[in-house]
Amino acid sequence: MPNGSIYVPQDDKFKWGSPSVMYELRWRDTRSERRRRRHIMAGAAFVLITALAFYRSLPVPFLIGLLGGGAVWVADAFISWRMFEATAVWRGKRSGAVRTGRLLRRALGKYGYRVLDGRAVPGKASIDHLVIGPGGVWIVDNEAWPPDTYIAAYGGRLFFGERSGSSVAKPLVEAATSMGELLSRESGIPVDISPLLVVHGGHVKTTVVSAEGLTLFLPRRAAKWIIGDTHADLTEDEVEILARTAARILRRMT
Repeated sequence: MPNGSIYVPQDDKFKWGSPSVMYELRWRDTRSERRRRRHIMAGAAFVLITALAFYRSLPVPFLIGLLGGGAVWVADAFISWRMFEATAVWRGKRSGAVRTGRLLRRALGKYGYRVLDGRAVPGKASIDHLVIGPGGVWIVDNEAWPPDTYIAAYGGRLFFGERSGSSVAKPLVEAATSMGELLSRESGIPVDISPLLVVHGGHVKTTVVSAEGLTLFLPRRAAKWIIGDTHADLTEDEVEILARTAARILRRMT
């Protein structure tokens, strides 16, 4: 029997084989365990805080203990929810490109930056976002990784867990080069484009990981990094020319 055994019945919750599906099913199956743990933590906090309130002769010690236990319950529930939501892009429940695009426009628009979504050099590379502003030009792509993937750089090389990140870095570096050459030629304004990768999920070992010509960080770091990564001094007119040229020559992805 392919992918199974005639002696061991297959568990329905693993029949799909997708790691993201298995992760979500496992998360839902352990919901009662998390609630039980949360109740135990909140109860223990209530007892300890109430005892401390009595020891300190504080007024209404039981109310203080109840509030403290409730705070522990709410905090644990929030952390648990955030952990699950952090995998939403990897599980296919949300779009990483939509999230990053929204964050970039919200943070960069007031500083004169233009964000073009879903652009491609005809016949070559495609990227999620092209950012043009006073400090330079960047391409920004999005990738999602399982929550247990550690993302780091060792010896100048990029790694996703035990896998080399060269296959991820090389196409983005080449895309930045191709777009930079095309945009410079068509606009008459020489520009160098820096490639960036926004990581959804996984564990980024440091706040920012740079290796093999690529810089990686979590979504909320993107705008801050771009503002601080000034590598050009473009005027408002030059930004407008570059944005209009990019909108004209770069194919829009559907």
